[in-house]
Amino acid sequence: MPIVYSKLSGKNDAMYGKFEHPIKALIQNESNALEKKKSILDVLYNVEKSNRYAETVMGQSDFDVFQSVKEGQGAENDSVESTFKKTIEHIAFMKEFTITKEMVDDAKFGMGSNMKSKPQGFVRAYYKTRTKIAAWALANGTKTQDKFGGKTLVDLAVADGKPLFHNGHTYSLDKFKGKTQSNYFYSGSLCANTAEFEKSLGILANKMRNFKDENGESLDYVPDILILPCNRPELEQIAKKVVGSERTTNTDFNDINTQYGNWTIVILPGWETTDDRFMLMSSDANKQLLGSMFYNRVNLDIRNYIDEHTRNFVWNGYCRFGIGFTTWKHMLLAVDSDSAVTNATAL
Repeated sequence: MPIVYSKLSGKNDAMYGKFEHPIKALIQNESNALEKKKSILDVLYNVEKSNRYAETVMGQSDFDVFQSVKEGQGAENDSVESTFKKTIEHIAFMKEFTITKEMVDDAKFGMGSNMKSKPQGFVRAYYKTRTKIAAWALANGTKTQDKFGGKTLVDLAVADGKPLFHNGHTYSLDKFKGKTQSNYFYSGSLCANTAEFEKSLGILANKMRNFKDENGESLDYVPDILILPCNRPELEQIAKKVVGSERTTNTDFNDINTQYGNWTIVILPGWETTDDRFMLMSSDANKQLLGSMFYNRVNLDIRNYIDEHTRNFVWNGYCRFGIGFTTWKHMLLAVDSDSAVTNATAL
């Protein structure tokens, strides 16, 4: 992901010039190092480039099965219909930092290390923003919209206008009018122990495999990613035992653990819950259905100048990206209690 640098001041200030290029090198090195690290954004989202103000994903129904014909007769004409449309608009983000005149003066006397902390943290904040909003969007998947950082209003609804996780997702074709599907479930015994958790994973995986397309046909996508809150260590321990044990745990039988080796566990940063809940995702469904989307519209663009009034060295960063969900059929949310849950279906 390239980072663009622009010098706007047009001045050749020897004192600032002494630090400008080393700082650029620090920023570039920091960017390269962070770009190589695979984050939850790469695991849980489809990351694509965009050159428009927004991106729209449209769906269509599939062809029906072939029909038999009598000798000499022609084929029955089939057609497809548009099913859903979801538009994700890009959002602009900016940040600025200042290296004061005094810091530059002092750096000439052996305090140059102070000059490095700000530009390194500046680029790190850019990558952190991308990762944080990706986790935040999923953690707020029971809402149709919310404010990221308390300021930026983000559309979190899927194509049917419902939240990502809901018990009443609607079909887009008239022939299924009034029928709904759920990807939001509760059960009081989801996470009681490893045996119950193993059983719950099997039931929920079956639920996802039987999600229907717009023609009412089973999608047959199997979940393979288990997403856990970051503040539930007991749940994390249970999940790791179940996923990593060849045999069923917490029982008197030496049965095969049907969930062994089937899952990648992701601890979602910033997702703090008051009860035990988790998400399941099919990476295949996410890719094929373009479920969770992240669009890079403008990569980090950094410009710098010297403020004439203060003589401070100012660095300004601008980026723009879009995030959202086109469909719900690649994920589900499970919670262990119905006491604080709305829009969820009993498992």
